[in-house]
This record gives sequence, structure tokens and C-alpha cells, in this order.
Amino acid sequence: MKGLFITLEGGDGAGKSTQIRNIERFFTEKGLVVVHTREPGGTQISEKLRDILLDSHNTEMTAVTEMMIYAASRAQHVRELIIPALERGEVVICDRFVDSSVAYQAYGRGLGDMVAEVNRHATGGLRPDITFWLDIDPAAGRARAAKAGELDRLELEKLDFHYRVYEGYKKIAEAEPDRVKRINAADTVEEICSSIYACLEELCAEKGI
Repeated sequence: MKGLFITLEGGDGAGKSTQIRNIERFFTEKGLVVVHTREPGGTQISEKLRDILLDSHNTEMTAVTEMMIYAASRAQHVRELIIPALERGEVVICDRFVDSSVAYQAYGRGLGDMVAEVNRHATGGLRPDITFWLDIDPAAGRARAAKAGELDRLELEKLDFHYRVYEGYKKIAEAEPDRVKRINAADTVEEICSSIYACLEELCAEKGI
């Protein structure tokens, strides 16, 4: 792939949207084409699956069904949008990717290793060049999310679920420190942006950008 694939991860209320805009500005100022997308979603089909996943009325959805729908949405997203953009040499910034499924379904739902295996097929093995995990305590993040508006099906889960998700993110970050950059989401917006920009400068130097 000629482009760069950058993902942001974190629990509810971590402030991903603000930092995605900052990352987009970082690369547009370098004259690069940036594609900003999200998961679940990003394509017409994937957005329809997002509606099913996050609908707060779908309380009967099983953990395995949830995992499969996320993977289906991602499979479409990867092949229809992400890979073509990377092949054109563009920078793809994605709000969530496979790490979310591992954190939420493998750890939060207790589905274990099957989540990574299913998503390996869904993505064709595609991995981000760099991932920023905005680390926020689940209770604090949930309070932020509640202030922002109506909570979706996942956000409405009990707090112990979100702490399991948080532990999942910790395990991912510990296992892949070269890819996953842990950022303190309790810092100011400016401090977070500065930390992310420092990592991006290193990445660009490695890639010759």
C-alpha cells in the first residue's frame, strides 16, 4: 500500500473526534489527500449495519451476532473504501478498527480469540500503520458521553462491561507498543495534539514523507 492507515481507539468520551480533525490538518498541511472514515460505517452498506448495531432497542442481540455484524461491516469498508484509498497513496484516518472489536467483543463480551480470527478474514490481514489509543477511565468517559447526547446500545452497557473493554485496550497496547501509542485522554486538547503530532512526525520520517 502506498498510503498511510491511521486509526484512533478509546472508550466513550475519549475525545477521538477532536483529535481526528487535528490529524487531518497535520496531513493536509503536508499536501496529502486525507480520507476520514469511521467504524462501524464508512460505506452505504456498512452504515446500515451500524444502525443495527447501535440501535438501543436491539437488546436481544447476542454477543456472537454482534461480533459478526461488526466484522461484516468492516469487510465491506476495507474493500470498498480503505484499500482503494491506500492504493491511491492517500492517508486514511479511521475512528475505530479491529482493536475495538477485540476490546469490546473479545474482552467486553468474553468471546476470546475467535474475534481476532474472524476479523483477520474480514480485513484480509490489513493493519494500521499507527494507532492512537486515547486512554480514559471508563467512568469519566461515560460521563462525558452522557453529556454529549443520547447514548447508543453499547454506551448503555453497565460500567463493569466498559472496564473489561478498558482492560482489553490495555492488553492490546502492551502487546503492540510499536503500533499502539497510548495517549492520556485526561490531558488538555493541546497536550494530546502535541503528543500525537510527535508520533506522526516520527512516522513520516520513517516513511519518507
